Amino acid sequence: MRIYYSLTSLLLLFFIASFSALALAKPPRVVSLGGPLTEIIYALNAEQHLVAVDQSSVYPAAANQLPKVGYYRQFSLEGVLASKADIVLATDQAGPPQALAQLRKMGIKVIILPGQANLSALSQRIRGVAAALNLPQQGEQLANKISQEVKALQPTTSTITSTSSALMLMSRSGEPEGAGKNTSADAMMQLAGLHNVLAQQQGYKPLSREGMAALRPDVIITTTSTLSSMGGMAGLLARPGLAQSPAAKNKRVIVMDDLLLLGFGPRLPEALRQLINAAKY
Repeated sequence: MRIYYSLTSLLLLFFIASFSALALAKPPRVVSLGGPLTEIIYALNAEQHLVAVDQSSVYPAAANQLPKVGYYRQFSLEGVLASKADIVLATDQAGPPQALAQLRKMGIKVIILPGQANLSALSQRIRGVAAALNLPQQGEQLANKISQEVKALQPTTSTITSTSSALMLMSRSGEPEGAGKNTSADAMMQLAGLHNVLAQQQGYKPLSREGMAALRPDVIITTTSTLSSMGGMAGLLARPGLAQSPAAKNKRVIVMDDLLLLGFGPRLPEALRQLINAAKY
C-alpha cells in the first residue's frame, strides 16, 4: 500500500511539474511597432502571438483587426500596457526613447532591430523577430529565401538603360517632396537599376516648381497615398515643374502601394519585381 502511494505521489508531482513548465512556456504576447515587422511575423506564420500593432501595420488585412497603439515613432505607452504584452518588437526608428525605457522598467522585454533600408538589415530584422518568437530555423529559411530572390532579380536590371533617371515623389499634404540619399526610396531605385535624379540630396526635401523643372526625370515613382493627395494622375502630370518633364510627357509614372514600395519587409522581392517590370517600358 505504501509503495502504491509513493508511485501515485511521484506521478502527481510529475504532472504538476509538467503543467508548471507548460505554464512558464506559454506563447509570448507581442506588440509590433512597425509595418515591416508585423509583416515578418505573419510571414513566419506566428501571428497568433500578436496582441497589438502600430498604425503603419496595415498588411496583411488581418493586421487591421488588431488593437492599434499609435504610430511607431510616437507610440502610446498606455496602449502597449493595456495589451499586457510580454515582448515589444521595434526598430531603431521607433520612439519616443523614454517610452521604450519605461516599458523595460516595467518588466516588458523590448527588442530593438535595425531599421535601415537594405537587404542586410532586412535579414537581421527577420532573424531578430524569429529569435524573439523562438523560431530561429524559420527565420533563417525566410531570410535566405528573400535574399536569394532579390539577388536573382538583379540581372534583369540590364534591361533598363543607364539613362533611365527616376524621381521619387512623396506627399501627404499635397506639397511634393523628393527622395534623396539615405531613404528607402533611393535604396529601391538602386536595387532596380534606376538613377536617382536627387542622388546628391540627403533625405526627403520639398521641391519647388523650378527645382522639379530642372530635374527632368525619365520616370516618376510615387505611392498611392501621394497620388491621391496630389489630385490623382491628372493632377500629378499637370503639376507645374513636372508637366514638361520626359516622364510626364510620356506618362511614365509608376504608382505602388506605400508599404510595399518603401517598407523593406518580407515582400521586398515582390516590390522590386513590380518596380523593375514597370520601369522597363
